[in-house]
Amino acid sequence: MSSLSPIVLFVYSRPSHTRRTLQALEKNRLAADSELYIFSDGAKDAGAIPAVEEVRRVIREAWEFKDVHVVERMHNLGLAANVIDGVSNVIKKHKKAIVLEDDVLFSEHALAYFNDALTLYQKEEKIMHISGFIYELDRTNVPDTFFTRYVASQAWATWERAWDCFQEDIEAIIQQFDEKKISDFTFEGTMNFWRQIQQQKEKKIDSWAIRWYASVFLRGGLALSPNQSLIENIGHDGSGIHSEISKMFVTTIRNEPITCFSNKVEESKNGYLALKHYFKHRKGSIINRAIRFVRNKLNI
Repeated sequence: MSSLSPIVLFVYSRPSHTRRTLQALEKNRLAADSELYIFSDGAKDAGAIPAVEEVRRVIREAWEFKDVHVVERMHNLGLAANVIDGVSNVIKKHKKAIVLEDDVLFSEHALAYFNDALTLYQKEEKIMHISGFIYELDRTNVPDTFFTRYVASQAWATWERAWDCFQEDIEAIIQQFDEKKISDFTFEGTMNFWRQIQQQKEKKIDSWAIRWYASVFLRGGLALSPNQSLIENIGHDGSGIHSEISKMFVTTIRNEPITCFSNKVEESKNGYLALKHYFKHRKGSIINRAIRFVRNKLNI
């Protein structure tokens, strides 16, 4: 096997989430031979200082990795700037990276999957992103791994050649879209990705993820996904910067290693249709939407 990819973890003010994330990561067979970079953002205000300091105590504990490099930001960069800067610096040094935030629990086979895919597809220019997360799709006709345009950002990996295509300027991104591209980008209007682009422009959100998806899409790039998630997202409990209470990201986790990788470098028709169907029906019936709205308001 070629050299293992470094792991890049971004943390802020959730010590219990951070500990669970590191514990799950540590259980991977390749963890002890992997370098881990942890970027700890600075407190946004005085109220966040105790939680940030507690997170920093957690990440300074003796974790079972080959090397642990901790970067403690002196000031608050915000999630997007922290991720963009951290990924850019690690990739500049190592030419590839596996990336996650402090609310992601890896299955025991996730690191092997990421490293295998990074090695297998490293020279395939069209493949720009490796996803570890996938929604709870109907997997009936979807192979173990498949390519689509969709870039999932919960846990992912990429190479320097792809990350070099990342576009930060939202205005420049918007100028490259027309109606056809907007339809393709949003899975024929079934998912609100274009609204996120507009929100980024209006500074209602600050998302590196929607800009990364757009950057890959505009280059005609593809992302590899497993047909069953290799990670569990524990951040949609209302505790995160950009998260709300949601069951959209609830998945069953694959407990077996992935050994079959797609050898057709093209978008999977069945994978695309499964994602489109999920996006279209993700909110459920009107009654279910009303119940979810009330529960979110009441923080149930």
